[in-house]
Amino acid sequence: MKIVSAAEMRQIDRATSERFGVPSLTLMENAGAAVASFVLERYPALRRIAVLCGKGNNGGDGFVAARKLHEAGKQVQVLLLADAAQLAGDAAEMFRRLPLAAVTVTAAGGLKTDPVREMFRADLLIDAILGTGFKPPVTGVYAEAIAALNQSVAPVVAVDIPSGADADAQRQNSETMARADAIVTFTAPRPAHAFSLMTQGPTIIAPIGSPEEAIASDLKLHLTTASEVVKLTGPRPADSNKGNYGHALIVGGSVGKAGAAAMAGMAALRVGAGLATVATPLSVLPTVAGFAPEIMTEALADTEAGTIGMRSFEFGLLDSLTEGKRAIAIGPGLGRHLETQELVRTCVERYRGPLILDADALNAFQGATERLTGYGRSVILTPHPGEMARLLGTTVEEVQKDRLGLARSFASEHHVVVVLKGHRTLTVHSDGTAWVNPTGNPGMATGGSGDVLTGILTALLAQGYSAPDASLLGVHLHGASGDIAMHEKGVNSMIASDLIDQIPSAFRKLSQ
Repeated sequence: MKIVSAAEMRQIDRATSERFGVPSLTLMENAGAAVASFVLERYPALRRIAVLCGKGNNGGDGFVAARKLHEAGKQVQVLLLADAAQLAGDAAEMFRRLPLAAVTVTAAGGLKTDPVREMFRADLLIDAILGTGFKPPVTGVYAEAIAALNQSVAPVVAVDIPSGADADAQRQNSETMARADAIVTFTAPRPAHAFSLMTQGPTIIAPIGSPEEAIASDLKLHLTTASEVVKLTGPRPADSNKGNYGHALIVGGSVGKAGAAAMAGMAALRVGAGLATVATPLSVLPTVAGFAPEIMTEALADTEAGTIGMRSFEFGLLDSLTEGKRAIAIGPGLGRHLETQELVRTCVERYRGPLILDADALNAFQGATERLTGYGRSVILTPHPGEMARLLGTTVEEVQKDRLGLARSFASEHHVVVVLKGHRTLTVHSDGTAWVNPTGNPGMATGGSGDVLTGILTALLAQGYSAPDASLLGVHLHGASGDIAMHEKGVNSMIASDLIDQIPSAFRKLSQ
């Protein structure tokens, strides 16, 4: 699903009408109907509904929603925050079609009257004040209305976008922004829908009549959807055997961090790798082997710190270790011993097959990124913001200011796929195309979650997926497993192994 800018959305609407013959009035009718349909489905028991409308097309959508809800038997009130004479075009027409009288307020003082105060005490508020064409800051009666809305206790459904938000923002949005318990937007999301924390509830993207050919964008930015990633999955033939699904190798673990490599190995098996081997220091091998009987292990030489030492790759061991493996991940629980870091850099330079680098394998390239390239092979990097900052020689704050831009430049320069973890994990291909993942939740902010993702991605590469496809499917499954775990365990009680347990459920949900 393409993410489009506010300007591109306006062009899409124009093209829909001018090139494809869908009247703009029909688009507005369909938009308002989508809002009303969502309200009736999500809040069926609520009776009193107040619709707050501005003078633009967002207000026009609100007028349609009010009419549809009135026709459905709800007690609807409409508050117009402008003189009705200021309405124009489609919004004016939809206002004329209202089957009820609107209360009009043109100055902030009008919001203090008892009838208007009572409207803000409705069972549900619909925010149709400002849409995606608005650019902050908010002033005047609109700002006062947003403040009153934010002080109310009723749930709020935003039409298109919460009023006051900048639709093109890729970070946290304006301070003068309406709160929203749900958002119903249309045709395609804007950057703020994907990146800004505008609601804790659902964001619904409703089709309203624009054909796919009209939805064009130069952003090279997409929102991952279940309907798209499910196309990457399929049934297994009846005569399958484990050799059909690849052998995944996880290189990692150290004294005190053996569980990271073990969880990555188990996640690889849960996602369907035919075989999974964890290569780990001899001193922690019993811990890894005891994690699950299905995980195979390979003992590697220790450093004095209990990490993997360079002697592990003497006498051709690297070649024998990687023989028959379709994909390798390096990093979970690896540690940052200097000898281990040099081993990582050497391995990355010598191994030419599909490769995942995570955690301390990424840290090994701090100050040495010239030795990191995916040219001619499939390489996926999975940094969190701290690891990305170390790779770039900058701070976490700077990474968070421009997650997309920095991930794009690094992916392009090093010919890799960058999976930049965090809220709305980004998957960025070397050509600059980027995908925003909507699954996942704060309960996944726990040690080991990234190791599970590493195992998932390694298994998909081992099964023959390309790096871009493996990243899209793997990141989505990882977040979906976390969402299922949250509903069972609660956001405060989740641990990383809960994600592994829910991978089967995530697969089932994806195929429904």
